[in-house]
Amino acid sequence: MIRVLVADDQGMIRAGLTSLLEQDSEICVVGEAVDGHDAILAARRATPDVVLMDIRMPELDGIEATRRLLKERPETQVLMLTTFDLDEYVFDALRAGASGFLLKDAPAQDLIGAIHTLARGEALLAPAVTKRVIELFAATPVPTAPAELDLLSTRELEVLRLLATGMSNAEIAGQLFVSDATVKTHVSSVLSKLGIRDRVQAVIYSYEAGLIRPG
Repeated sequence: MIRVLVADDQGMIRAGLTSLLEQDSEICVVGEAVDGHDAILAARRATPDVVLMDIRMPELDGIEATRRLLKERPETQVLMLTTFDLDEYVFDALRAGASGFLLKDAPAQDLIGAIHTLARGEALLAPAVTKRVIELFAATPVPTAPAELDLLSTRELEVLRLLATGMSNAEIAGQLFVSDATVKTHVSSVLSKLGIRDRVQAVIYSYEAGLIRPG
């Protein structure tokens, strides 16, 4: 059972999300929160696997709440939900440690699918958000590669580059002619060595480090 906490300052939206999610027999909504502070407290009590976090909330916004919550509970997955798709929200949310970002007008099945994806320890970005990430880094100067990249083996660097293009483990395995299990081991090693939370953070890291460039 996937334990989900819903954090949104609008009661009707919380009720709607809860009703929607509980239609899935594998999801259990274990709590609701009305702002960022409330979300952190509720997560302590309810120990959710996934938190649906609105970005714009009073008192403490979703981005700062995510940052603080994940500092306390790094095993929790945060899916950002918003009606806004402005660049600053996207990148601030991802840098705060969110594992997914979805617009509130996304189809219901996309939301349920996203929760299952995050609960498996994977990460998710809406296609429009991925496009914005790429466009942003296309317009920035190529940075100096950070020293910690030297910790990676040649094969791990190769895996990281392919991962950062959005490839799945199966696609990377096909590209490198190795097994899915081998790729999974390399990905875990890369995340551990670089201190990166998940695949979304690996994509951001790769662009910021200049390891890959758009196009």
